[in-house]
Amino acid sequence: MEGARLGEFAAVAEQIRQDVKRKLDEFIQTEQKRPYTDYLYYYVPENIVSSQQQMPILRSPLAGRLEHGLAYGNFQIEPDGNVTTPNDDIEQGGRSLNDGLYAEALSNRINIKNNLLPVLNGTVPGSMKININREAEPSPETRSKVSEQVELTGDKDLKKKGEQGKTVQGQRAKALPIESLQRQAQKTQVIEQQRSVFERNIISNAPSPSQQAIPSSARQPPVPAPPVSRQTQVQTNTQNLDQAESPQTQVPQIQESAAFHDNQQLSAQESQFDTVEIRIEPFVSLVVPGTGDQQLIFNGQVFLLRHVQIEDRHLLQGFQLNEKKLIEAVEESAERFMREGMYFELPQTRNGPPFLLSQESTGVAYTAILDFGFGDLVLSLKEIDPAWIGKQINHLRNWYFSIIGIVLLAVALGLAGLWRSARAQIKLAQKKDDFISAVSHELRTPLTSIRMYSEMLEKNWVKSEDKLTEYYRNMRQESERLSRLIENVLDFSRIQRGRKKYTFNVGDINKCIADVVKIMRPYAAQRGFSIKTELGQVEQTTFDSDAVTQIAVNLLDNAVKYARNAEDKAITVRTRSDEQFTLIEVEDHGPGVPHRQRKKIFEQFYRSGSEATREGPRFAGTQTTGTGLGLALVKKFAQAHNGFVEILSAKPTGAIFRVALAAQV
Repeated sequence: MEGARLGEFAAVAEQIRQDVKRKLDEFIQTEQKRPYTDYLYYYVPENIVSSQQQMPILRSPLAGRLEHGLAYGNFQIEPDGNVTTPNDDIEQGGRSLNDGLYAEALSNRINIKNNLLPVLNGTVPGSMKININREAEPSPETRSKVSEQVELTGDKDLKKKGEQGKTVQGQRAKALPIESLQRQAQKTQVIEQQRSVFERNIISNAPSPSQQAIPSSARQPPVPAPPVSRQTQVQTNTQNLDQAESPQTQVPQIQESAAFHDNQQLSAQESQFDTVEIRIEPFVSLVVPGTGDQQLIFNGQVFLLRHVQIEDRHLLQGFQLNEKKLIEAVEESAERFMREGMYFELPQTRNGPPFLLSQESTGVAYTAILDFGFGDLVLSLKEIDPAWIGKQINHLRNWYFSIIGIVLLAVALGLAGLWRSARAQIKLAQKKDDFISAVSHELRTPLTSIRMYSEMLEKNWVKSEDKLTEYYRNMRQESERLSRLIENVLDFSRIQRGRKKYTFNVGDINKCIADVVKIMRPYAAQRGFSIKTELGQVEQTTFDSDAVTQIAVNLLDNAVKYARNAEDKAITVRTRSDEQFTLIEVEDHGPGVPHRQRKKIFEQFYRSGSEATREGPRFAGTQTTGTGLGLALVKKFAQAHNGFVEILSAKPTGAIFRVALAAQV
C-alpha cells in the first residue's frame, strides 16, 4: 500500500510538471512570435503601403501596464546601451494621470540599468559575457559572433539538466525538468519588412535626452500623464504637451528631420518594394542579482532575452520573468491534480533560504523539484490523513469478503453463458434444417422442369422447331442451375472441413468475368434482365479462376433473384483496379439491402424469414430461392485472395456488391 501511495504522489507530480510545461510552452510561443515593434512605444502597422506619404503610428499593445502574463516590464536595449520600453511616452511626458504606472515604469528602467546592463557588459564575475556597446559599423568578426553573444555560462554550482535527483534537507527529491524556457525548445524567426516602415519606426521611437542616461537615484517625482489607448494614432502635426490634463487623450508629436523627408521623396519609387531582413533568435534565460527589498525564489531576477538583428543593427529584447505569476500557475496546476487526502506546498515561497524545508514541512510524503534550467522550484506533496493507509487496508479487507459474492456472480454468468451457447446451437441446428429444406426445394424445382420437358420431347408432343429449341435451352439452363447449386454445397463442405484447395495462376480477370457474363446472359434474359459490362484496365494478376467464376456467378444469380420486381432490370458488371486490389462490382436496381442486414447476409445459412414462407432478405413477403450459401461463399473466396467484400447503395435504388481481390503479379 505504501508503494502504491508513493506511486500516486509521483504520478501527481508528473501531471503537475506536464501542465506547467504546457502553460510555459504556450507563453513562450506567444512571446517568441511577438513582433519586435511591440517593444517600441510607437510603431507603424505592417499592412501600411510604403508609398504613403503620411504613415499612421499606433501605440504599442504592451503599453499602459507592465504585466503581460508571465512577462514583466518588456524592454529593448539598443546597440549604444540605451533602453527603450513600451511605456517611454509616459516617462517622456512627465507627470501623468497615472502616478502608479509612471513610478513602476521608472523603477523597471532603473532596475534594468543598475542590475541587468552591468551583467550584460560582463562587470559581474561568472556572468554572461555580452558587450552591447558596439560600434556603429561592427567588424565582420563581430557580426559573425552576434548569434553567440547571448550565451549563458551560468552558476558553476547548478547541476546539469536531466539528472535523476537532487538533495533537499537530506532527502532525495525527484528532478522534473521543464525545458520550455530553454533555447533549444525554440526556433529562430526570419521575416521581412518594408524599409520605409522600418525607418519610420526608428524615427518614431527616437530617444529623448532624458532617456539617454537615468541615474539609479535622484529623479524628479512622478508626474501624472494621461492614459494612452492602444489604438491611438500619433498625430504628425505639432501638439502641445501642456494639454495633458485635457479629457482627450494626447500622444506626443514626433519630429522628423528634413533630410528624412527629402530622402523619402527621392527614393519613394525606387524603395517601394525594398525590404529589410529581420532575424529574431530564441529567448535565453539569465539570472541577475536583485535589489535588497526583493524576495526572489531563483537566487536572483530571471530575465528572458532574445537577439534581434535588422541588417547591421543588433538589438536585445526581453522581459523579466514574473515569478509571482509563475508561482500562481504552479499552484493552480497543483490544486487541479491533487487527489483525495493530498496537499501540496512550495517551501521557496516562504521567507528564508530557497531549497530548504521549514520545520512546518514535516510529514512530506513526496518531494519533487521542478527544474526550469535557470533554477529549481521545490514542490512538496503531503499526506493530509496519516491514517489513510490503514483505512485503505480495511477497505481491502471488505473487498476480500466481497470476492465470494463476485465468484457467485461469475458462476451465474457462466451458467447464463452456457444457456446462450445452447441456444445458439439450437439456432444453428434450425439453420441447418432450413438449409436442408432449401436444398431440397432448390433441387426439386429444376428437376421437375427437366422431367416435364424431357417427357414432352420423349412423347413427341412438340412439333414446332422454335418450341423444341426453347425446351432444350430451358433444360440446359436448369441443368446449369443444378450444377451451380451442387457446386456451392460441395465448396462449402470443403471449406468447412478445411479441404478446399485453390489453384492460383496468372491470368486476365476481365476475360474470366466476360465468360461468366456470356454464360449468365440467357438465364438473366429469360427473367427479363439485361447484363452490361464495364470492364476497366486491369493488369494481369494471380487468382483462382474457379473461385472468381463462382464469385461472379453467385453475385449475378443473387441480383436476378432479389431484383426481379424492380422497374429497372439492368445489371451492371464492372472491373477496375487500384494499387492494392482488383475490384469486381455487380450493381442492380432492386430494393437494396438494409444497413442492419449488410453483415448478416454473408453468414452461412442466413435467410430472412422461415423456409415455410420462403421470404427473402430483400423482399418482405416475396418468395425467393436460394440456400443461404451463395454470398457466404463469395466472402470466403474473397478472403482466400486476401481481399474483402462490401455492400454499397446504388442510385436511385439498388445495391452494389463489391469484391476486392489482392493484386498479386
